[in-house]
Amino acid sequence: MQLKETIETNYKISLKSKDKMKISTYRLILSSIKDLDIANRASPNKKETDDEDIKKLLKKMMKQRVESIEIYSKNNRKDLLEVEQKEFDLLATFLPKQLSEEETKKICENMINKLSADSIKDMGKVMGELKKQYPDNLDFAKAGPMLKELLNK
Repeated sequence: MQLKETIETNYKISLKSKDKMKISTYRLILSSIKDLDIANRASPNKKETDDEDIKKLLKKMMKQRVESIEIYSKNNRKDLLEVEQKEFDLLATFLPKQLSEEETKKICENMINKLSADSIKDMGKVMGELKKQYPDNLDFAKAGPMLKELLNK
């Protein structure tokens, strides 16, 4: 569980530096990880929480921040927007860097050619392969609409 240990170490460092924003964000992350641990132990499959589980949790937390950022920017709440943006940036430090839009488009085009996909019916096949090959650094919220557009041509 290297990722959890890294987060705990960073939390201790932020406690020493008295960085209130980081402290609250790390506490939020650690409590979510603890909840995940409890859920995993209580499930019928009883498993130990691993780095992949934590990455999924962090992605979910980042998605929540993105939604909040959009709402706050629409409602002109710069104070809350700033807090959410800082939390998002902190969460992003624990995940692999996401590919840019151009890189995502290029990967989607290559995968379509590789699998000889020619209609929207093949979208599931292409998306499944993308998820296998780029599980951490491809933003599937962007890749989905991009694939749909490319396959409709």
